[in-house]
Amino acid sequence: MKTNVLYYATPNGTNVIREFILSLEKRQQAKIRRIFQTISQYGLSSILPHTKKLTGTPLWEIRILGGDNIRVIYIVPLVNTVLVLHGFIKKSQKTPPRELQIAQHRLSDWQQSH
Repeated sequence: MKTNVLYYATPNGTNVIREFILSLEKRQQAKIRRIFQTISQYGLSSILPHTKKLTGTPLWEIRILGGDNIRVIYIVPLVNTVLVLHGFIKKSQKTPPRELQIAQHRLSDWQQSH
């Protein structure tokens, strides 16, 4: 069953997820696109070792491992739908509070507009 992978866009229409992906090196972009394509074709369960619930929030993260340590924060607002809210390169052990705040703010914006 196909899963829709949606990118969060700001109220003025800026696709911040696409911009984040394009800011990365080509190899990193390819990793993210491959994961999103896998989710789209086979669902979230197909990437299970790469997902983690962010404690105390409704948010989940996709962990893109290797030397990159890229994190993509998302939620599942509807059945077979993944809403990608935020992406960043993780530099510390814990997810920085600022990154969670950005994702939660975007979730709130998205919920108000839908």
